Amino acid sequence: MRLLALCAHGDLTVSDLVRILGISQPRVSRHLKVMCESGLLERIREGAWVFYRLAPQGVGAEVARSIVGMLPESDPELALDRERLATIRAARAVEAAAYFRANAAHWDDLRGLFGSDRPVEEALRGYFIDRPLEDFLDIGTGTGRILDVMSPHAERCVGIDQSREMLAVARANLERAGVRNGHVRQGDMYALPFAAASFDGIVIHQVLHFAEDPAAVIAEAARVLRPGGRLAIADLAPHQREELREEHNHRRLGFSAGEITGWCAGVGLVARDCLDLAGRELVVRLWVADRPPVATPALRSESAPSVSSSHAAFDQGSSPS
Repeated sequence: MRLLALCAHGDLTVSDLVRILGISQPRVSRHLKVMCESGLLERIREGAWVFYRLAPQGVGAEVARSIVGMLPESDPELALDRERLATIRAARAVEAAAYFRANAAHWDDLRGLFGSDRPVEEALRGYFIDRPLEDFLDIGTGTGRILDVMSPHAERCVGIDQSREMLAVARANLERAGVRNGHVRQGDMYALPFAAASFDGIVIHQVLHFAEDPAAVIAEAARVLRPGGRLAIADLAPHQREELREEHNHRRLGFSAGEITGWCAGVGLVARDCLDLAGRELVVRLWVADRPPVATPALRSESAPSVSSSHAAFDQGSSPS
């Protein structure tokens, strides 16, 4: 039960679970194996690491979510497990912040590992130039490069990032590029400082492989996306470069096409495209998903019974889609 409850909070490794539960690795592994075979959990291998999370679909997934939903929030053992999980994630956040702080000044050079940014930038621009774009958001803006690329195509642009050092670099870059309709602000990608349905276009560029919970980042992006709006994600396809975990603080070694598409579908977005762009050493993959527009009320059938004009006006103005 404790393992199942923890895996409901996102992708976790055996090592994470051992540290939280304080029991032996063989015992944890045995329980995980049984729950995977039963369809309650999903096992994802990435290089030398293996992650576990609640199964996304099927009878086992329904059973797992039902069990988790019945577990009492006030249970002291489960509460302690959540506290220990939060401690692990907080420690990783500190490590990530230190990494970004140390590398902010030459961040664009580090991204050269993925090959030239120009094809990715052109592809991202192409996904948005054929649609109205009043408000645009860049999640994890880094040096502000995507804001620079998208500013000619949007009325207003904003980038958020947790790192003050990155934001300082981004502000200097935007000033140097003469971007007047864009700005950056500090913010948490898991809790964006914006109201629901605030943006017509959102980009998450080379961010998710650093995230503890990529699905939660996508869900939060979907929350602030307007009906008819578009989300574009650029990240890495699966690879085996294990050294990126230690040297560059990567949490995930890329994502399969179906993984990102599934997370988008789970929060009501409709996948439109998935494109691979080969870099110098790694493949950059782009996903595009749209928030469906609000449906217009169906026209009243001529054979429908008549109603008073005042009621008809009320129906047309407030009937659900």
